Amino acid sequence: MRAILALEDGRHFVGEAFGASATTVGEVCFNTSMTGYQEVLTDPSYRGQVVAMTYPEIGNYGVNACDEESGGPHVRGFVIEELSPVASNWRSEGTLDAYLKRWNVPGIQGIDTRALTRHLRDKGAMKGCLTSESISVEEAVRRAKEGSGVVGMDYVKEVTPKAAYDWDPGDELSRKWTVVKGSPAPGEKVAAGERFEPLAPARHSIVAYDFGMKVNILRRLRQEGFKVRVVPADTPAADVLALKPDGVFLSNGPGDPSALHYVHENLRGLIGKTPIFGICLGHQMLSYAFGGKTFKLKFGHRGGNQPVKDLETGRVSITSQNHGFAVDPESLPGEVVVTHVNLNDGTLEGMRHRDLPIFSVQYHPEAAPGPNDASYFFEQFANLIARSGGSR
Repeated sequence: MRAILALEDGRHFVGEAFGASATTVGEVCFNTSMTGYQEVLTDPSYRGQVVAMTYPEIGNYGVNACDEESGGPHVRGFVIEELSPVASNWRSEGTLDAYLKRWNVPGIQGIDTRALTRHLRDKGAMKGCLTSESISVEEAVRRAKEGSGVVGMDYVKEVTPKAAYDWDPGDELSRKWTVVKGSPAPGEKVAAGERFEPLAPARHSIVAYDFGMKVNILRRLRQEGFKVRVVPADTPAADVLALKPDGVFLSNGPGDPSALHYVHENLRGLIGKTPIFGICLGHQMLSYAFGGKTFKLKFGHRGGNQPVKDLETGRVSITSQNHGFAVDPESLPGEVVVTHVNLNDGTLEGMRHRDLPIFSVQYHPEAAPGPNDASYFFEQFANLIARSGGSR
């Protein structure tokens, strides 16, 4: 069955439909990760977007419930060059095609994703219409022009939880797992060929603002010794401080950071009163709380191969990223220090307060998918809390 991807500037691509039969509109962007397509699909930060994968074959290892980063896909459409005819992996629970059908997400394959990526790099990320229904190219272009993109949009309200909750109180969901090799060690649990390692006792109690948080962030926080209370994005600062947390974590999430005025105000009420660690959208929200601003990148940073330099140590890490906005370093006050920069375009990737126990990074230390070069930030947050007197 024919499918069309039409961009708002009139460029269009014709391919073969897979997934759900539907018509959708969103900002079209590309992701350069070679693996991890299910994590991409289920990352709430992609709310409102149509995602194109640059790796040529997608779907070869199928899908499974363990790799989801939320309760289901958040992308509005999925664009690939070739859908693998076989889903072959011992962990696979189904095919990508069936998965997208179940969640009513349309896909298109058989187009030149290199040409699409080149176009988006040259012209910038833009709105697009992906359809597998019987509409013309002209109609698809019209719908792309009239549809909503990302600028000025608050998608956080669509993905944040309705009520606060405690993450993994039974210490079952956060355990590290590996493929079984040899006999299980004392305390380890084995199921379906996977080994689950016991968790260390929690040492710190923190509150995590969920702006669209990936599950693997919560796992990594618990693995690093944090007991996590998750709260909705609009939770007032006074309510968070009333919980007497050892620190506050600010998560990733979708949409335009400038549109989230209620979050900016809440975070201002936390500065100077508790240690804070933010990533991705949380990093951007923190910049507004400091009095700074963000700007939209031409085509964003999305993938698992972004080089970032730590200006304080000289260390370079290859990082996992997913964002279309960046903090303007010139807008930050003097007490905020830029700590990390992207080596591709020089944009700000990390910052810290000169005097207060507050720091943030633009990228994803939990990866999923991507490299683990930056995973040390969770330990750094634990050490920051310990130095601030928050150890238990």
